Amino acid sequence: MVEGSGVVVTGGGAGIGRALGEIDIYCSNAGIAEGTGPDAPEETWQRAWEVNVMAHVRASRELLPGWLDRGHGCFVVTASAAGLLTMLGAAPYSVTKHAAEAYAEWLAATYGHRGLTVHCICPQGVRTAMLAASGQAGDVVLKEAAIEPEQVGEALWDGLADGRFLVLPHPQVRDYYAMRAGDTDRWLRGMNRMQQRIEELMVQ
Repeated sequence: MVEGSGVVVTGGGAGIGRALGEIDIYCSNAGIAEGTGPDAPEETWQRAWEVNVMAHVRASRELLPGWLDRGHGCFVVTASAAGLLTMLGAAPYSVTKHAAEAYAEWLAATYGHRGLTVHCICPQGVRTAMLAASGQAGDVVLKEAAIEPEQVGEALWDGLADGRFLVLPHPQVRDYYAMRAGDTDRWLRGMNRMQQRIEELMVQ
């Protein structure tokens, strides 16, 4: 896909830019969801960190020098609503998606005046194989409001056009995010009630 005179590239690495020429927009979209809680093996936590966080870091490391020299570039980080809220039943995923969103914020705050535009897309449930494999937690928290991947793409396109940092394909996530910030204790009590519901379903 061509964007202006450059190339729109998606994925977890930036080496392809050397073959295609200048990259104007890079969609850093790699992500995995494995493990449940702190008892997940060290290897699972490390894999989540490498894919869900370091893929963005490594891609930006490759792309930033050229973008800063030219005075323009666009970096899209696929995080998740889990990175703004949390995701029950998936600690490695939730923690690393928080980190991905934080890294996107850092990039925007650090390089915005030098021509870098950063977008962080945070969908809630999307009908993919990852959602299908998420088990009871995914069914309770995400399945009912899940949308198609094409809808996520449309939301991102609109976010690019509007220049918005946070791209929220599920508009209700903005309200949840505000609620969490406004009364964190109340938010956590509500999340804990949802956790109890998941545990009840698992023993039925």
